[in-house]
Amino acid sequence: MGWSTADLLAEIAAATRFFSRLPIPKINRRDDPLRLPDFTLAGRIVPVAGALIAIPGALFLLALSFSALPAMATALFAILLTCAVTGALHEDGLADVADGFFGGATRERRLEIMKDSRTGAFGALALASSLLLSTVLLATLIDRFGGFAASLSFLAAHAASRAAMIRVWQKLPPARPDGLARICGAPSGYSAGWAIAIAAAFSLPVLFLLPFTAFLLAALGLIASALGMERLALGKIGGHTGDVLGATQQVAMVLALAGLAAVA
Repeated sequence: MGWSTADLLAEIAAATRFFSRLPIPKINRRDDPLRLPDFTLAGRIVPVAGALIAIPGALFLLALSFSALPAMATALFAILLTCAVTGALHEDGLADVADGFFGGATRERRLEIMKDSRTGAFGALALASSLLLSTVLLATLIDRFGGFAASLSFLAAHAASRAAMIRVWQKLPPARPDGLARICGAPSGYSAGWAIAIAAAFSLPVLFLLPFTAFLLAALGLIASALGMERLALGKIGGHTGDVLGATQQVAMVLALAGLAAVA
């Protein structure tokens, strides 16, 4: 696919279906709802899909921010709605990675644990920590900068965390020969570069609403999450899996929100 409007819309629709439960119908002749996306090129628009997936939660956050609800409750409702939209896809990956990476002594055992649908102590702790931190940090943004700025920050963090995920996907080899992350193709360097550029474009409005230092700290958090997950996955299982990519998105999201909330 190239840069035509039809190609880009088809890529966005395919990626949004892949990462969410949104019932997106066929949008043009280049779009096949039954076909898995090829992320070799379509990786470039994954941040767009991330932002689209976050829109319901962001709008809900904005609406609730005009009520008398505590900011913590508003933030939690927005995050839970987004989990419902995605089917907790990335949250499941985070739990599996935590269980596998820290519950197995060998590469083979770690991969085996990650395929197990049950959640262990490490996975439960990782999930609880991610949910709690995201809620507290998003609530801090609501209290400090208002619902509009927080909702745009929420959208930007979702887009940017998907760019971090694409970067790890592009840099690491697949850890399994038959994993879905391999079947769908690895993003090229070209796609990863565009994913980062598109995520940066989604983040620009935050520059006008939050201090520049907060924006910079969020960017550093995203870089740290991608590099850290890359090194961790390479050392633990020798590459990426779909779970590793989901965990990367979750870690990147938390660190991006932490950066934005670190400056008053």
